[in-house]
Amino acid sequence: MIDALFLAGSESASDRRSDVLRSAGWAGTHQSVTERSGFFLSNVVAGIDAVAAHVLGLKSLFSPGYRHCMTIGLVAVRDAIVGDAKGIARVHVDSWRETYAGVLNERFFSEDVFDRRAAFWSSYLDLSPRPGSLAVAEIDGTIVGFANSGKSIGVDAEHGFPAARPLTLFSIYLLAQSQGTGAGQALHDAVVGDRPVQLWVLQGNGRATAFYERNGFAFDGSQYVDPGDSHLIELRMVR
Repeated sequence: MIDALFLAGSESASDRRSDVLRSAGWAGTHQSVTERSGFFLSNVVAGIDAVAAHVLGLKSLFSPGYRHCMTIGLVAVRDAIVGDAKGIARVHVDSWRETYAGVLNERFFSEDVFDRRAAFWSSYLDLSPRPGSLAVAEIDGTIVGFANSGKSIGVDAEHGFPAARPLTLFSIYLLAQSQGTGAGQALHDAVVGDRPVQLWVLQGNGRATAFYERNGFAFDGSQYVDPGDSHLIELRMVR
């Protein structure tokens, strides 16, 4: 699982790429929903107000060192760079804590987890080429959210079903304090745009479902029950 990912300095770039892909679930064996990186559990915090993007308006700009940067009100969304690894890891852990405190064991939110996630995202960002798209949302220079997409290959994309679309939206994470700013919509647009795409969302997560439906997604009838916890049921949505 990703939390167990440690990369030796002597490994080749090819070996690192294989390890990161395997840990992310794009290659390798099954990981339980609560154990893996959260590429799908993050949908719990993805239900932000899409209308805000239209109210605040969109303005695109290009900044040195970034392939693309977009501002929405006070929020800036751009491609992630290697130096963002710790900021992404902080959102990764804190959003889990905000969402799952009292539900999951505290070990999922510990500072040890933060260190491991920072190492994972640093390794992911160092891959060339990267196996997918990773964008961050910033407010006043602080990362408050991120989103990740990639090819629909591997257990986390397929869950035992043939891929319905070639692209998967693996995650949208956003800190609670930044929901309703339009950041979630901008992150979605940055990593998948209006392309055909699939995703998995937790059953009963009405806010995330409404967000995805506003973006043209619909359930296709595929259902995955996590073998590690029968209460965690993911439903596939496609566009």
